[in-house]
Amino acid sequence: MEQPTSQDGTSGHLTHPDAAISLDSTLAWPQGEYESHDWVGTVDAFKSSSYLSGMAGQTYEAFIPPLIARSSYLPSAATATLAEEAAHEISRFDERYGEHVRPFAALLLRSESAASSRIENLTASARSLAEAELGVEDRANATLIVRNVRAMESALAAAEHLDPGSILDMHRALMDGTKDADVAGQWREEQVWIGSSHVSPIGADFVPPHHSRVPALMEDVMDYARRTDLPAMVQGAIAHAQFETIHPFTDGNGRTGRALLHSMLKRRGLASHVTVPVSAGLLADVHNYHDALTAYRAGDPERIIIVTAEASFLAIDNGTRLAADVVAIHESWAEKVKARRDSAVWPVLELLARQPVVNAAVLESQLGLDYMRQKRAMDALESAGIVIGKDKYKKGRFWRSPEMLAALDAFAERAGRRVRS
Repeated sequence: MEQPTSQDGTSGHLTHPDAAISLDSTLAWPQGEYESHDWVGTVDAFKSSSYLSGMAGQTYEAFIPPLIARSSYLPSAATATLAEEAAHEISRFDERYGEHVRPFAALLLRSESAASSRIENLTASARSLAEAELGVEDRANATLIVRNVRAMESALAAAEHLDPGSILDMHRALMDGTKDADVAGQWREEQVWIGSSHVSPIGADFVPPHHSRVPALMEDVMDYARRTDLPAMVQGAIAHAQFETIHPFTDGNGRTGRALLHSMLKRRGLASHVTVPVSAGLLADVHNYHDALTAYRAGDPERIIIVTAEASFLAIDNGTRLAADVVAIHESWAEKVKARRDSAVWPVLELLARQPVVNAAVLESQLGLDYMRQKRAMDALESAGIVIGKDKYKKGRFWRSPEMLAALDAFAERAGRRVRS
């Protein structure tokens, strides 16, 4: 057999004769296999030639996950019941807030994107994130999280035609404008690994499949993701875990994989109107989430299904509290403002409920307000204590709703609290 050779100089030696493990009609979930590759690396990656010579010629084991497109796997009865309950609660949440979709859809989408980024140790306040959406780039994390919002929007737009191309579009939206923009929307062409050294996969905690396998594995997982004969939550959790196991990109895998989960929930009709902030539920115990992914790679998919279902319950509870806060704040505004029913103040308040920081450009593009109507409306809202205005250097005047931003920050704080054992 010809040994595959990668662009990073690795050569592979299969430990079994098959190109991948085929998982078809059995209910069991097999463990993956491994294949050996010689690590060559590049001189630029190392501090000294002596370090390089010490690593050269060593081998590492890259994981080969099972193919899942035709899997008929179903979890235990207890796990299946839990997953079905989670699916039902997501659908109820979507129906409940679907009637008031405009404010909640935007806020929940932004909150989910921020929570997904927080799992990757990217944090930003609600104010920083809202300002970054308006072009303020003085906080790097907020700018990166805004790209995650765009990736989530791309994922939801692609929900009806999930395929490898839609995954590449999600990743492109996430990575454009970053230091890794040159590989945005492209499968990786090098070996990646998790843990251990920054310069070698030798001894790493986990080594995803060799990059030569990525295209075929992504075709397989997206075939699985498009199926309609599986329980939605079970399917979503497994597709997400398989995606994270393949690790098809050099960066942005976690956020793209969670965006895939949301696109699947939308495609199956569970979350047609609002984005249930599942990542906010996962934040309650990120260690447990990572352990569940590890268990999946060892042949136990039950844990990731359970973790995803339980995260959904936490997310719905947190999202419901956010929605209640938004309603209460919006109702309090109506009591504070004294204006005619045809005043521009009222559409501005509707806008602030879903976008708590605005500027002149937003007021003009979203509401069609000219300078004088903007000034009258925002002066009135400042006088009522609903917004605070501030001039941004070279960016003009920004107005923010401190109450709405506080509600979003409270949501994030609740999401970050670990659950008790």
